[in-house]
Amino acid sequence: MNNESIQTIVEEVMSRLSAGTEKVNSVPLAVSARHCHVSQADLEALFGKGYTLTKKADLSQPGQFAANETITIAGPRGSLEKVRILGPARHMTQVEVSRTDSIKLGVKPPLRESGDIIGSAPITLVGPKGSLYKKEGLIIAQTHIHMTPEDAKGFGVENGEYVEIKVGGERPVTFGKVLVRVSSRYKLEMHVDTDEANASLLTGKQAGELVKIEGIS
Repeated sequence: MNNESIQTIVEEVMSRLSAGTEKVNSVPLAVSARHCHVSQADLEALFGKGYTLTKKADLSQPGQFAANETITIAGPRGSLEKVRILGPARHMTQVEVSRTDSIKLGVKPPLRESGDIIGSAPITLVGPKGSLYKKEGLIIAQTHIHMTPEDAKGFGVENGEYVEIKVGGERPVTFGKVLVRVSSRYKLEMHVDTDEANASLLTGKQAGELVKIEGIS
């Protein structure tokens, strides 16, 4: 076997090893634009009694979909129109915006994990059949990763743990304190908001490298 053949074999083996490592540590990214989750009661207040959401498109997370329905959200300084509702209806209403959105609205929503709305910012929702003032429910979503228990085992992480995600590209960036959320209902995917995506020139088609960190809670 000549030196050229040996070099070719070595390069192939290294390529396969590299690909295997990338597969283990790689997390696909998705950009999550402003959106709203609504309770059935609030949906009916906005769209009429007995109203149900209609599906526009399935989302990457199993069972979740972007609805055809949109609303306007309003704050003391301004409003945002055509904010997409995501379905199905939930037990509580929650609106997720970026920091830039919150400035336009004139409000100061806290950075929170989805579902943690106690003491969050107030917001007014406007639909075709009515409007609602919610004393709480507006948040900026904590950067997070959805993953299955099998994914978590592979990464060596647990639900509620924080990790770092390193992303290459034109503007390489490391996202710190990324929350791990584990459920058998999830599909592996990291969600960033539009501010984070724009600042790092992400298109939502990249993947990042998961890095475990210690001492963050």
